[in-house]
Amino acid sequence: MSFWLASRRNGQECDHIQRFDPRFWTVNFPRPMMASVVTTAPDALRVDCEFHHAGELAGLIWDSEDTLDHPLHAYKTDRDYAHTVLSFRWRSGGVITLDAVNGPTLTIEGRDASGNARSWYVRLWNYAVGSPEDAIITLPFSALEGGFTLPGEAIHPSAIDRMFISLAPPGYVPGSFAKLPARADGWVELSDMACDGARAMLTIGDCMLPEHGEHIATAYDDAFNQTPERILRQIRHLGYRGRVIHYVGMSHFFRLVTGQGTDAGRLLADPAGTLCEPARAWHASWFAHLAAAGFEPIVSLSYELLADHCPTSWQQRALDGSYARTGWVPPSALLTPARPQAMAWLRAVAANFVTLVEDEDLPVLFQDGEPWWWVRADGHICIYDPAAVQLFNSEGIMTALPSLTATLYPPHHTLLDRAGQLLADSTAALAQSVRDAANGPAEVMLLVFTPSVLDPSMPHQKRANMPVGWAYPAFDRLQVEDYDWLVAGATSNRRSAYATVDSRLGYPVDRQDYLSGFVLSAEDAADFWPRIDSALDEAKERGVTRRFVWALPQVTRDGYTRLAPPTDSQTGTDMQAFDDLSFPLALGRDASASPEFSTSVLVTASGHERRTAQWTDARLRFDVGPGIRSETELATLISFFRARHGPARGFRLADPFDESSNGAAGTPGPLDQLLGTGDGEATRFALVKRYGEEPEPQIRRITRPRAGSVRVAVDGVETGAFTLDPLGEIVLDNPPAQGVEVHAGFLFDVPVRFAEDRLAISAAGFAAGQAPSVPLVEIREAA
Repeated sequence: MSFWLASRRNGQECDHIQRFDPRFWTVNFPRPMMASVVTTAPDALRVDCEFHHAGELAGLIWDSEDTLDHPLHAYKTDRDYAHTVLSFRWRSGGVITLDAVNGPTLTIEGRDASGNARSWYVRLWNYAVGSPEDAIITLPFSALEGGFTLPGEAIHPSAIDRMFISLAPPGYVPGSFAKLPARADGWVELSDMACDGARAMLTIGDCMLPEHGEHIATAYDDAFNQTPERILRQIRHLGYRGRVIHYVGMSHFFRLVTGQGTDAGRLLADPAGTLCEPARAWHASWFAHLAAAGFEPIVSLSYELLADHCPTSWQQRALDGSYARTGWVPPSALLTPARPQAMAWLRAVAANFVTLVEDEDLPVLFQDGEPWWWVRADGHICIYDPAAVQLFNSEGIMTALPSLTATLYPPHHTLLDRAGQLLADSTAALAQSVRDAANGPAEVMLLVFTPSVLDPSMPHQKRANMPVGWAYPAFDRLQVEDYDWLVAGATSNRRSAYATVDSRLGYPVDRQDYLSGFVLSAEDAADFWPRIDSALDEAKERGVTRRFVWALPQVTRDGYTRLAPPTDSQTGTDMQAFDDLSFPLALGRDASASPEFSTSVLVTASGHERRTAQWTDARLRFDVGPGIRSETELATLISFFRARHGPARGFRLADPFDESSNGAAGTPGPLDQLLGTGDGEATRFALVKRYGEEPEPQIRRITRPRAGSVRVAVDGVETGAFTLDPLGEIVLDNPPAQGVEVHAGFLFDVPVRFAEDRLAISAAGFAAGQAPSVPLVEIREAA
């Protein structure tokens, strides 16, 4: 399906918002405190905070530049606030009041009149009318002055990058890491928000893309600083509908309490599964907005927990006693299925989210997200925490298991199978807790990450991390993601994994979902998004009806824009853009073929030229009319033209002038064309034909090879260990090693369409021997 990576708007639909629109404020704060911001009305927002240390400070932020929204939907950057006035009603509780030292301050970051970077600190109490916890505040930017008292230093309003309102707990001590005597809960509400004066409105992208049939995924750890309403706006405007996978995260949603015993003094996730108030308020707003817009959230909970706040006894460990740690910074720990208290915490958290979902009359949809025993990069599996070791010892199966990449023996198999059973039992209990907490039916899903659990270098890992206890119908749906392999181009690994998943777990295809993504680093966007987009189409072809893009933050950062398929305006059904069949008539001797390029030529005053090639590959034009010699062939042409809806649908054309990888029409050989070189992971190579001499030949993508004609060689040796994918891509069963060359030979057709909406044929002219003109033009099918 078509997509593009949008970097900016270029004529797309726009609208206007009032500057300081509540939807577009964010919050920031140091961990372990927690804060969130939600909209409570079109002109109001609320911030909730939980403070744990004397030096913690939250900021309610307005950015002059929108760096969070998709480029098609971001508001326009405007750093000039001269003669702009912001006013609002302030109400607060549990934070330092407006009139106190260290009370709420507007910090303005920008540049002074000379262009030097500057910050100003505007005490809100100096511009307030009312009480310290309930006041009307008016901020005229051209008359604002920084300092504790007035008069102070005038700010420069015409070059402001961002501003934020600081919120501090009672007992605040700047820079202190000392714990507060007790957790401090604070809140602030800004209502009746209005912006007047100059530049009070901002242009904002408002391009509502058509629905394209895909679903989206996001996570609270990525979204906690934004308002739910802002996130939902992105999802709707980008054409996503239906279900939204919402990973509640591993670091921001839980209430923190002081640990005891070996964890004395640490701030740990509350064993009761309590949600912190900022997260509870945020999710209540999130689910309410989703319900109002017709979306259904899938609440996702994993066995991952930020290591800083995970009780020691809950954590998985390797044989050498080291704790399981992910590669994130800061790292997360993995909860052991052998520790009842850890599993009870998961079940309590799940029940709390079920309540929030049902409060909005939404269906209960729950995902058990990637439950596994952690496997380190060296192959050591973390099944040796004290609780698991005690269990294995009691059953007489305890054994030291070397790296999963080593040769394993029956005692190791037994241990891995038992670990898998333990994992399956824990997920079954979690699923049942969701069903028990729901007042009605609940749909429970399992998410597996095949590149880890089916790593070919660790063939026995699936005993522990894809246990047979997960087999259908243990869960209502199975969800699969494989982004490590996907972005690396390891197609054969992906396909082998699908077969293993199907045979081992047995979920019908109509009970499976697919997650496609993600792009960790922006510099990989141009390479990875085409593969992610193609994987969505591939999953659709496999019969997977629900496909999710993982995840929204990367979609908005990189401008990924998926387009809806073309539709027949009369039937409302998908219009197939290409009919994979051949032009029904052979080209006669008088038919013509014309390759064309697009080149801009700039002639200077001196007569010299500067030529710029607009296309990297030629496009062919044909006229097949002169080949028609009988009324029967003419009738066939008219019928074929009507069936294609004129230019609406493409088809294959056999080009007698150029149809082989071996010259124009020679017999293909496996070494005809170099497709690429191996990197140890990639198995997909596109068919190409080169014209001209090295080092800069003209390279033509071949998207319509003839079935049965393709021959492939790896490292100079012909092989049949490949499959031919649509659009002329071969997929090798095994990835070629670094630097190994892949060649292929083939016959091919040209994808074309009728060039015009009308077919002009004169019966009298045809009878007199006058050939009709039937122009065709080549279709671009691949980059």
